[in-house]
Amino acid sequence: MSQGDLLSDRKRLKRGLNSWRSVAILAVVVALVVTAQSYSGAPGVKGTMPGKAYIAQITVESMMLDDPKRDALLQEIADDKHAKALLVRLNSPGGTTVAGEELYLQLRKVAKKKPVIGVMRTVCASACYMASLGADHVIAREGTLTGSIGVLLQSVEVSELAKKLGVEAITITSGKYKDVPSMTKKFTDEERTVVRQLVDDAYGFFVDLIVARRQLEPARVRELADGRVYTGRQALPLKLIDGLGGVDEAKDWLEREKKLPKGLEIREMDSKPQFESLFTQLSQWTGVKIFGHPTVALDGLISMWQHPLTQ
Repeated sequence: MSQGDLLSDRKRLKRGLNSWRSVAILAVVVALVVTAQSYSGAPGVKGTMPGKAYIAQITVESMMLDDPKRDALLQEIADDKHAKALLVRLNSPGGTTVAGEELYLQLRKVAKKKPVIGVMRTVCASACYMASLGADHVIAREGTLTGSIGVLLQSVEVSELAKKLGVEAITITSGKYKDVPSMTKKFTDEERTVVRQLVDDAYGFFVDLIVARRQLEPARVRELADGRVYTGRQALPLKLIDGLGGVDEAKDWLEREKKLPKGLEIREMDSKPQFESLFTQLSQWTGVKIFGHPTVALDGLISMWQHPLTQ
């Protein structure tokens, strides 16, 4: 065998060893992550020591959608005798009205067994504000954007454009309101009335929740609930929130008003599946995005603050 062949074989062998070394390192990392998560204690808890009292914390952020995994996690928190309170970090412009309603109901279930405090962050508006009503006490930063109390249903109508393009829409419905609102035909006053009744009913539900939970008169709530957003500093005297502050102030309130022991650890709870959490950590360590997040469409009625730049 020539000297050149020996060098070539040596290079191939070296490349093979490097590939196997990389695979082995990745396997060790995966094993370490899985092992760490398997010793995390209660389901969904990051770093929980079994048998030790703590304050559970969940984070609600981005667009709010129906989330059965989070609902199940909240039930675990409610049933966990070592979780002495629940702290909810709220940072969302809203989402579907059902998502806001469901989280509100889940928080009230937890509140029957232990204190629940809501901490608004950058924005907690629309459906997120609805959800915050499930907490026993709600605080925000002075610059937090909250409110945007209301409901909307959006559509577009392109019948004139379709006509110019020579496009004819064919729709067969079981009733005259089945396709209302439609993109392909004019929106009549009668149809507008039907849709308005739908939106008004959902809005009335939102208002009734605020009346009950914030102990305000219905007329006053409707005056405040015109869709505008408020800063935390504005929201406090309007009685839309209970105080100003962040996580530290939330702990102070729990210790002062609910007599929780001082110095309890706050533990972030995670409703994501273990495999998703694993790949997220690997992505952070390696700098490689392993899986992307699909675009999600909003169905149903929407309660969401829309920044002018996103409209």
